Amino acid sequence: MRRITLLALTLAPLACQAVQLNDDFALQIDLNLASDYRTRGISQTQNDPAAQAGATLLHSSGLYAGAWTSNVDYGFGLKTRQEVDYYAGWYWQASDEVNLDLGYIKYSYPKESQFNQSEVYAILGAFGFQLAAYYSNDASTVFGEDQDALYTYVGYETRLPMEVGLELRYGRMDFKDPMFWSTNGDSTDSYHEWQAKLTRDFVGVTWGLSYIDTDLSEAECTSNYGFTDVCTATWVASVSKSF
Repeated sequence: MRRITLLALTLAPLACQAVQLNDDFALQIDLNLASDYRTRGISQTQNDPAAQAGATLLHSSGLYAGAWTSNVDYGFGLKTRQEVDYYAGWYWQASDEVNLDLGYIKYSYPKESQFNQSEVYAILGAFGFQLAAYYSNDASTVFGEDQDALYTYVGYETRLPMEVGLELRYGRMDFKDPMFWSTNGDSTDSYHEWQAKLTRDFVGVTWGLSYIDTDLSEAECTSNYGFTDVCTATWVASVSKSF
């Protein structure tokens, strides 16, 4: 059975583009079109395009809650064609350069509830760098059983000349039980992934171009996800709008 790799969210509830509802509450809407839905280096759409949307209710205290959705395609006759995530948390800004985001995410897959799972997360941001950890105790194994899983990453964001944004990330996905097998029968319970992304605001939307890759071999990728090309290096183009 194919295991669903999870979406990594980095939320900023006090974003200036949110629609102010009153003195305490604001609503942020996020829309995104991408040439591939990759999360933690793995394609969730078999390298096909994705349309995504999210809504987050923000409170002046830093508390927030919301929902996010995307189309997915895992093949093998699986009925689900949608991922729906529900999340809540607290965002604390110590200064303009230091912040902390703590929260909970529930991932759900209509018509394939065996893939549903949850995570708690912590993201520390300081001077453009991010350190993050996402922990789950109900991640499914290749046999459909629950196990512990931990995703961690270090990231960096900055502005380049001509108002171009640069986002870098290097992460590790670690499972309690073996999840990937090579051609010689060796197994591993973890893999690494990385991304470099350029962004630029133009005509009212944000354009993005990402290079994404993992250290999984084709055999290791196939042993868990069922395809050789959903873990390999790729370029992902995107256009997004938040308001």
